[in-house]
Amino acid sequence: MPPASLKLRCSSPTSNTPCLHQPSSQPCKAHEHGYDISDETCGGTCMKIVIVGGGSSYTPELVAGFIEHYQTLPLSELYLMDINATRLETLAGLSQRMFKHASLPVKVTAGANLQPALENAAFVNCLIRVGGMEARILDEKIPLKYGVIGQETTGPGGMMKALRTIPRVLEIAAGMQRACPDAWLINYANPSGIIAEALGKYGGVRFVGLCSGPKGWIETILHRMGASPERANVDWIGLNHLGFAIRVWVDGMDCTNQAIEAAAQEWSVDGEWMRTLGAIPASYLRYYYHTEKVVKELQQPGRKTRGEQVKEIEAELLQQYANPDLHEKPELLKQRGGGGYADVAIAAMESIYHNRGERQIIQALNQGAVDGIPADASVELACLVDRAGTHPIRIGEIPLPIRGLIQAVKAYESLTIQAAVEGSPRIAMQALMAHPLTPSWETAKPLLAELLQANREWIPWV
Repeated sequence: MPPASLKLRCSSPTSNTPCLHQPSSQPCKAHEHGYDISDETCGGTCMKIVIVGGGSSYTPELVAGFIEHYQTLPLSELYLMDINATRLETLAGLSQRMFKHASLPVKVTAGANLQPALENAAFVNCLIRVGGMEARILDEKIPLKYGVIGQETTGPGGMMKALRTIPRVLEIAAGMQRACPDAWLINYANPSGIIAEALGKYGGVRFVGLCSGPKGWIETILHRMGASPERANVDWIGLNHLGFAIRVWVDGMDCTNQAIEAAAQEWSVDGEWMRTLGAIPASYLRYYYHTEKVVKELQQPGRKTRGEQVKEIEAELLQQYANPDLHEKPELLKQRGGGGYADVAIAAMESIYHNRGERQIIQALNQGAVDGIPADASVELACLVDRAGTHPIRIGEIPLPIRGLIQAVKAYESLTIQAAVEGSPRIAMQALMAHPLTPSWETAKPLLAELLQANREWIPWV
């Protein structure tokens, strides 16, 4: 059984203190339930935050962020929901210890059922991984048999992850419509851009699609340039894991060329190509610009896939998480990869909670911000985030040297969503053939058949 929850009491059920559950002129409905939390009061603020997929190895990073930002994001309850009982118990226990060590009166609840988790939530964080690491490893290994990139979010592997994940995320959204219709879904589940578009078209809830990549890449470049993020402004355009910094400004001056030179010292994308392109591609663009080289690297005998490496790291992490003396996120978590989610997630939640309208690079519906991309399709770009929603900052035309690639991958993404929603192998094949990393029909036909067969446990229409 999950550890017993810390107890908290709302001492003011009739308080008129504003909260996120409804407009500021109305009393907070959370108080009506009279939650009892540990001889402490919540100071008139009762905010429940949910993590669906709470057994994720990333959960301690989020908890550490909640602790650091408690004064500006004052949650009263953290509800961890996961179908893996062992991981759920372990992460709930560690989360409790972390809050207790920080002397914060936060109730930690754990459960395997979605609907109770969602009741009265203000924010629902989605960290699910349908099929677990085993499915990821299949996504990586099967394409490589056909000489195609095998990767978690890019190409055929990313397509399988999307087909597994979209129905589950839409189930979460449907549950939110019933249990917490005013809540925000904060999605980290990959492929984040595809999930964002699926939510925009079919979810019926407010959402923010997140990836820590752009923030981390930009900060890496600026650090090498000797500039702080506060001094800089970056024009970023593209799709999730297919983004480009097309202009970099520091202290109001165009420093794009210097930024390209800085990126050339850090990136696995060739520096000469970046100078020729005149923009800085996200590191994932190596799969497109150096395809043959990367395939050969991934096919080296005895080389473990990234999923196999992460599976080993996670096994060790879970052992550390279960240590009753551990009350902070361990150093090993940095090796897990994909860190920094807490920073971007809490920045988004705080901007919504305080209605700040802060600028953040996220996955959002285009809404006319980028020419040549449908209004209801997702893009990765800077938005202003507030309680009213996500407001893309207009970019206009995509630079011609990167336009075709972005539009081709966008077509693949939208077709993948359609295939998932309609349960159509035919449209799935259209999506795979639209992807630039698919070399031919002769390769795509057996590749898709094998991938779908391997995923029959998690994709109901196979």
